[in-house]
Amino acid sequence: MIQLNNISFSFKKGEPLFNDLNWSLQPGKTYGLLGLNGAGKTSLFNIISGMLFPKDGECTFDGNVVRNRNPQFLSELFLVPEQFELPAMSGDQYTQLHAPFYPRFDEQLMERSLSELQVNSKKKISELSFGQQKKYLLSFALATRTKLLLLDEPTNGMDIPSKSQFRKLQASLDQPDRCTVISTHQVRDLGSMIDHVTILKDGKIIFNHSLDE
Repeated sequence: MIQLNNISFSFKKGEPLFNDLNWSLQPGKTYGLLGLNGAGKTSLFNIISGMLFPKDGECTFDGNVVRNRNPQFLSELFLVPEQFELPAMSGDQYTQLHAPFYPRFDEQLMERSLSELQVNSKKKISELSFGQQKKYLLSFALATRTKLLLLDEPTNGMDIPSKSQFRKLQASLDQPDRCTVISTHQVRDLGSMIDHVTILKDGKIIFNHSLDE
């Protein structure tokens, strides 16, 4: 599905962040992407989604180069960033506007997720608390049913009951064709959701094994 081949990347005038990094992501798996602050987890997400371009190497999705950001690729990807800003419209309006871009958007799953996470989609999402905004965005992300789902610190800002409900919701879904990557420091919150562990350090992947291994 996603293949990163010999990725090298650095910010302007900075030390290299990645050096010949290789990583393969397969459908039906949930990867836990771990590493110290500054290891490059968010930057790696941005490379995978085509928002940052590697200096050397290539990232492909089903054989297509992601830096081209063609609509077919983007409609099969959803990224929930750690920090975000949502528009001054209701959740229902946001869904109506953006859902058509995703060919398998599941309205019933969206309604179920909002209900279980206790989010009022009639209110303007920009006026909700950060935790409520996060729960709305996670509900939308799950409902897109994209082949690739990237979650950057998804439980930050959520209270303990909401974290538990999100884990239950994610576990209840049948997603054999979806690859989910979760970047987090909250391993205790999300450990039960992960079946493959990947650790970044010093610009390389130093550990990449299934949870069973």
